[in-house]
Amino acid sequence: MKTLYLECSMGAAGDMLTAALLELADRKRFLRKMRSLVLPGTEISACTVMKCGITGTQMRVRVNGMEEESLDVHAHGHVHEGEHSHGHEQEIGHEHLHVHEFENESEHEHGCEHKHGHEHTHHAHVHGHHTHTSLQEIENLIHGLDVSDQVKQDATDVYRLIAEAEGHAHGRTVEEIHFHEVGTLDAVADVVGVCLLMEEIAPERVVVSPVHVGSGHVHCAHGILPVPAPATAWLLEGIPIYGGQIKGELCTPTGAALLKHFADAFGDMPVMCAEKIGYGFGKKEFSRMNCVRAFLGNTSDQAEKNLELKCNLDDMTPEHIGFAMEMLLEAGALDVFTTPVGMKKNRPGVLLTVLCRPEQRERMLRELFTHTSTIGVRETVCDRFVLQRRETVRHTEYGDIQVKLAEGYGVSKSKPEYEDIARIAREQHVSLEEILEKFQ
Repeated sequence: MKTLYLECSMGAAGDMLTAALLELADRKRFLRKMRSLVLPGTEISACTVMKCGITGTQMRVRVNGMEEESLDVHAHGHVHEGEHSHGHEQEIGHEHLHVHEFENESEHEHGCEHKHGHEHTHHAHVHGHHTHTSLQEIENLIHGLDVSDQVKQDATDVYRLIAEAEGHAHGRTVEEIHFHEVGTLDAVADVVGVCLLMEEIAPERVVVSPVHVGSGHVHCAHGILPVPAPATAWLLEGIPIYGGQIKGELCTPTGAALLKHFADAFGDMPVMCAEKIGYGFGKKEFSRMNCVRAFLGNTSDQAEKNLELKCNLDDMTPEHIGFAMEMLLEAGALDVFTTPVGMKKNRPGVLLTVLCRPEQRERMLRELFTHTSTIGVRETVCDRFVLQRRETVRHTEYGDIQVKLAEGYGVSKSKPEYEDIARIAREQHVSLEEILEKFQ
């Protein structure tokens, strides 16, 4: 199975993910495609740099002919003060930046040497000017680009995740959210670039390491915020994260949204035969190398480790048990089911079983204790063998029908989405059997 593993032990930002994935793809073709999109006033390039003796790629995005000097700022417009480390970057540049490779001479004339300190997914002009862009405006821009429908859908889904996170942080609807930094053209380039590269690489499975978010606080115009910032923290719910001794924000909202959208699983690197390895460098300098590392290779069909959480219930109504099951599924459980059991004092009862991933344990336990009457939960670690699943669309005389595909272990299965068939049957007054016969 073609598997992509992203190692985010130094956090994740949109440009770092783009750079790491670019080392797994056709570099010249990608840059030609990005330049052909004609993002207004935007010029995109990639340069090869060396940090800690390791070569990798660093992205450059110039708007209106220049790479903007930046201060860290969140989507709600909070500017991080006291973190503008250009002098430190220049020093690091002299010590570690040995090589710059551009795709043409005109890029070299602009000068990759002029480094600007921070991930460009967090840009605000130094002179204080901010753009205010709505989600609808960003979606209109993306849908007008000359890219596939899949790339457009992926990119708009990522931005909708960011808008939902900002809305949750500020108590506003998605429609009321207006972006500052993630709405700028350089960040649009990051999101669209990652989506284009994911389409080209086309992994069957994407696994992401636990995400290093950094530590400490960031100073902004409206006060002091903890790391990770509220919107980033919301995006990373249900995802294994950790802090550490490194002070600063290592994972940006854009990076978190991209990981959340594309990842099939989070955890340790699977057993794989790596064919390509890419290093995507950020522009901040820390005591450790600031990069995302991408591994592309083949994994064999194998079991994944899951947990079975179980509890016996003999004092809840069916309605209450049903509600608890709904809450567990909404929280991300892989499966929830009941089994009739006999309990002490000859009472009939229900065995409630929840199947989840190891990193979901705390969330599932909280849901179980909140929504059931149990005072104890048992845990069993088990292997779960699964076929790899994906979805496609089948065009029929009745209309488009979603189809679920499953492959692995030498077998292939497909099944039409029941909800689509049921909807068509109601709307066109035909039976389910008639639709299925034509579907075959």
